[in-house]
Amino acid sequence: MAATPIGNLSDITERAKKVLCEVDFVAAEDTRVSGLLLSKFNIKKSIVNYFEHNKREAGEKIIEELLSGKSCALVTDAGTPAISDPGTELCELAHKNGIKVIPIPGACAAISALCASGFDSRRFIFEGFLPQDNTKDEVLTSLVNEKRTVIFYEAPHRLKKTLSEMYEALGERNICLARELTKINEEFVITTFSEALLMYDEKDPRGEYVIIVGGKTKEEENFWEKLTIVAHVDFYIDKGLSKMDAIKACAKDRGVPKNAIYKEML
Repeated sequence: MAATPIGNLSDITERAKKVLCEVDFVAAEDTRVSGLLLSKFNIKKSIVNYFEHNKREAGEKIIEELLSGKSCALVTDAGTPAISDPGTELCELAHKNGIKVIPIPGACAAISALCASGFDSRRFIFEGFLPQDNTKDEVLTSLVNEKRTVIFYEAPHRLKKTLSEMYEALGERNICLARELTKINEEFVITTFSEALLMYDEKDPRGEYVIIVGGKTKEEENFWEKLTIVAHVDFYIDKGLSKMDAIKACAKDRGVPKNAIYKEML
């Protein structure tokens, strides 16, 4: 599993180039993208497709080749395989078949952005791209009380909508918007959800983004102390929770049984 540059081709490691030269073939998310990378370094190898929608069939074929004695380097379009990119299933399949998996470390947009953001990097979680189905609200709701720094990826055409949904679910937070990492137009913007939404009302987002969201502070964690129980439950209902889920959330905040909250709501 070989990490590749996330923008600046100079970031490829000597070890990655050596491995790509020595393996029998390369498995790539997009053969065109990886073909350009290999060509840049004058590496001539056969490339097979391994991407999200063919990973089962392609993965089995790759394993067959590996079991026959061949070697393969798995790469994605940019960054580290299996981090919001194909790779996890192939790695798991290799382990099940007794095939050694060797990580070739390198660029990772999430870690690069976090390191330069100035946000707490001692404890953080990585969410990657939010799901684009009806589980998105569930994911955001699960992060309402998260104290650790949270890292997301987002494409430019979805950025404004995603920031709006995060603002609605999580409330005002300090955030860092990192875009076009390692490229000429690399940019870090330290701001808040509300300020970012105003900014993108005036200009369109460009480039791939890493969104870093500050964890909930102690002051934010105890926001409910000044609310009545009814107002506390209504707060969560306004966030999109059902009445029963809002009662559960309220009870969890206050450290009391949910029945105690339910009786207050009658």
